[in-house]
Amino acid sequence: MDHSIYVGSYGRGTAINTSDLDVLIQLPDSEFNRFSSMYGNGQSRLLQAVKNAILDTYPNTDIKGDGQVVVVSFTDGMRFEILPAFKVQNYWGYDETYRYPDTHMGGNWMTTNPKAEQNAMKQKNSSTNGLLYETCKHIRYIRGTKYSSYHLSGILIDSFVYEAMGGWHFTRDGEEHVPSQKTYEETLLQHYNDISMYGMFTPRIIAPGSGLPVDSTKGWDVLGKVLNYMV
Repeated sequence: MDHSIYVGSYGRGTAINTSDLDVLIQLPDSEFNRFSSMYGNGQSRLLQAVKNAILDTYPNTDIKGDGQVVVVSFTDGMRFEILPAFKVQNYWGYDETYRYPDTHMGGNWMTTNPKAEQNAMKQKNSSTNGLLYETCKHIRYIRGTKYSSYHLSGILIDSFVYEAMGGWHFTRDGEEHVPSQKTYEETLLQHYNDISMYGMFTPRIIAPGSGLPVDSTKGWDVLGKVLNYMV
């Protein structure tokens, strides 16, 4: 579709076989004006409108609004998260930033720049010879097999690893291995401990490329559990 892009872990290249498919759907500006001017939680009404539109096509499918997305769960186990969004316009026209609804706390609009994040992840994955993607996927696998009852978002995983891995990379053809006092896994855990005083407080995390803040209030302790398990 011309007005949709894969976002989330699939868009950033870090999905595993249990990951949801996240799709951003760009809606017309007129819809943003309509729902943002509504009295009360216009963001919740927008999700309901999107949910009802999908139900018209898939009337027997499990579809529900969930905070910021519409979740579409098919009987074969495939699960889509649909993010309705509006491209941000400034003095120079449209840029790659989108507004999307957040129904919590009475409703507000949040921003995302998925293409900037995807490009940054792709470039760093290339410079690390594939280590970035593989690390993020491995953490997702551990989360799903050992800590499946806990919440740990994909964007928190990806943003943390992007920063924490430093100059580590898979050895390239013809490259000599450089000994290190710490293993790669120990380096990740040390970064976690350094920026959060061994998990005592939640640090500020920003998304790669976009520089937008990442909500680390939920899942930071789980990330620490995963990293300790890896070590």
